[in-house]
Amino acid sequence: MDIESVGTPGLWIGFTIFVLAMLALDLGVFHRRAHAISIKEALLWSIVWIVLAFIFNTGVYSWFGATRGLEFLTGYLIEKALAVDNIFVFAVIFSYFAVPVGYQHKVLFWGILGALVLRAIFIVLGAALLQKFHWVIYIFGAFLILTGIKLLLQRDDEIHPERNPVFRLFKRMVRSVSEYHGGRFFLLKNGKWYATPLLLVLVSIEVTDVIFALDSIPAIFAITSDPFIVYTSNIFAILGLRSLYFLLAGVMHKFQYLKIGLSLVLAFVGTKMVLADIYKIPIAASLGVVAALIAGSMILSLWRPEKDTKTNSVDTQPMKRHA
Repeated sequence: MDIESVGTPGLWIGFTIFVLAMLALDLGVFHRRAHAISIKEALLWSIVWIVLAFIFNTGVYSWFGATRGLEFLTGYLIEKALAVDNIFVFAVIFSYFAVPVGYQHKVLFWGILGALVLRAIFIVLGAALLQKFHWVIYIFGAFLILTGIKLLLQRDDEIHPERNPVFRLFKRMVRSVSEYHGGRFFLLKNGKWYATPLLLVLVSIEVTDVIFALDSIPAIFAITSDPFIVYTSNIFAILGLRSLYFLLAGVMHKFQYLKIGLSLVLAFVGTKMVLADIYKIPIAASLGVVAALIAGSMILSLWRPEKDTKTNSVDTQPMKRHA
């Protein structure tokens, strides 16, 4: 499989510098002091990240043509939709560890910074596999179809962070204290360093992102084989994940049919990969299908709300500590 990328070394470096500068501005200027993120602030930052993504999309469209522009937009939309599951899991993790609301933004900031590096590695490896072993595309496609079916049939079981093997290994190997100490990840006590519960939360967030990346990155490779388009659309989507979390975490339970829409999206892009050598679905058609499935599931959720949503809601306020 021949992979042609519009991303020159200069573009890769320039984009990385831009992302790091925006993150530094975010944490170093606008969020220097830990505080609870209001709905208004979350909405403002969500708009900022979305506008930046569309400005970048316009640049891709102008410099590299309509095809690459549509590929970026479709990849961005898929990743943004799949981020919904991340939001729900983040809320569960914060609730389980009783993370004070003022420190949740800091955890998500460092979690997303780690995600930038991990996803870059996954994308490079994925592109290399597709370049050398074309048949891997069928494995990716089958994996996405099976994931979509699993998501469709999955029950709304409770999520238990403490059962994660990485979390359990971390607790066993790293000395830790049971109380929060401000926004610190480490604490020096009696000449020894200890991890605070905030570091355990960060580890859980990173593990969650790795798991979700196994779905989202192959899904975007179904849309485009250009690593630069895959990476930039992926990164722009997760850059807005923090503000989207604070905006939607309290109302996620209202979109009860969104999981069905996401499962159909995964099944669709998986089918697109499997059929790539037989029939290549036009990128415009792919964008239309993805947008229709996501928008349709959200509209249906609002049109036919559940009568009792109390059991499905996620409390993002601190609970009893388990750290």
